[in-house]
Amino acid sequence: MSNPGNPRPAPARPGDRTAHAAHTARTAHADGADRPAPLRGSSTLFTLDPGTAHLNHGSYGAVPVPVQRYQARLRAEMESDPDGFFLEAPDRIGRARAEIATALGGSPSRLALITNVTEGVAIALDSIPLGERDQVLVTDHGYGVVTRAAERRAAEAGAVVRCVRISPHAPDEEAVAERVLAAVTPRTKVAVLDLVTSPTARAVATPALLAALRSRGVVTVVDAAHAPGALPVDLGGAAGGADFWVGNLHKWAFAPRAAAVLAVDRPWRPRVRPLTFSWEHERGFPWRVEWRGTFDYTPWLAAPAGFALLNRIGAEQLRSHNDELAAHGQRLLVERAGLRALPELPGLGMRTVRLPPGVAEQEHAAKALMVAVRRTLDTRIAVRPWQGGGVLRISAQLYNRPEEYLRLADGLARLVTR
Repeated sequence: MSNPGNPRPAPARPGDRTAHAAHTARTAHADGADRPAPLRGSSTLFTLDPGTAHLNHGSYGAVPVPVQRYQARLRAEMESDPDGFFLEAPDRIGRARAEIATALGGSPSRLALITNVTEGVAIALDSIPLGERDQVLVTDHGYGVVTRAAERRAAEAGAVVRCVRISPHAPDEEAVAERVLAAVTPRTKVAVLDLVTSPTARAVATPALLAALRSRGVVTVVDAAHAPGALPVDLGGAAGGADFWVGNLHKWAFAPRAAAVLAVDRPWRPRVRPLTFSWEHERGFPWRVEWRGTFDYTPWLAAPAGFALLNRIGAEQLRSHNDELAAHGQRLLVERAGLRALPELPGLGMRTVRLPPGVAEQEHAAKALMVAVRRTLDTRIAVRPWQGGGVLRISAQLYNRPEEYLRLADGLARLVTR
């Protein structure tokens, strides 16, 4: 997947497309390393605590002020007339879904709005028939609770989960695909794969791999939690090349939490089983998945405002900025903290490094390191346990600054060598 942005020579004010085309002028650190310049005005779009370096956008996102205000108006409308709001909600959800589908290159008929990827994967797995001794394929780079959902579904059906182990240092997407395809057997019924892995920020479910699995008769469920807003998405044709494709909108697409989409390929739509029944059940997909009675639908209704803001800023320009800033942060962690860079996905505003052997190899140790970084460096990061040395992930978003990564790199050098 290539970087969709182009080099630009000068910083810009968010919302100004002409000025944005020139925002990547570079300044220099005192240590001589190049760094991307911040975008002018970017600090006014978020309400994050300015005393903390928020380098973990990939986990929870951050909702811009205009989207916060729009959601607040929706909630006020709901509370002023609950009967009217909920009576009209199904049709309003349908209109919001149509706008979101346009932004993601798909048809509204193939998308359902849901709360998050974990829910969407559970719906997908519950809709796929499994038999005894069938295999569900996952990888050790998968998101933990998604893997647990696959394990529960397999156990209920008498099927088994097969975990493909992939080195964090696997050089490229082809090497990853080889490992996955080598694990496929005649009993492999389903593969649950990440488009972008959460712990290691690399691609697994590439179009080539999905096509190869489809040719082998394997049903594919793609965890695309980090795709909308962070990467170009085209849900035309099959559901992103998969049978089921699930992406969060509240990470990189500036939607309120919790908002996500479940895209389903045509043959599977009549078979989709929502987790609960509703009064919209007989309307079929996607209404049967979306309607939850007295649920807060305002994140879904406000999600198009997030895409609109992304477009006003300039989606490709922002992705390029985030990619460059994340790469800059990774370089500092390598050069100043002595950590090892892991392979990256070009165009993505996340990067990972490998911690030294013995550091953050278990869950409790990974959490302890995140707490220590927060307390001593006023910085938020993501750390996942891995044998041979944990994996540290940084993110880059509009509100981040190069000096925040420098502070992390210098402080981390002290923390991990104590």
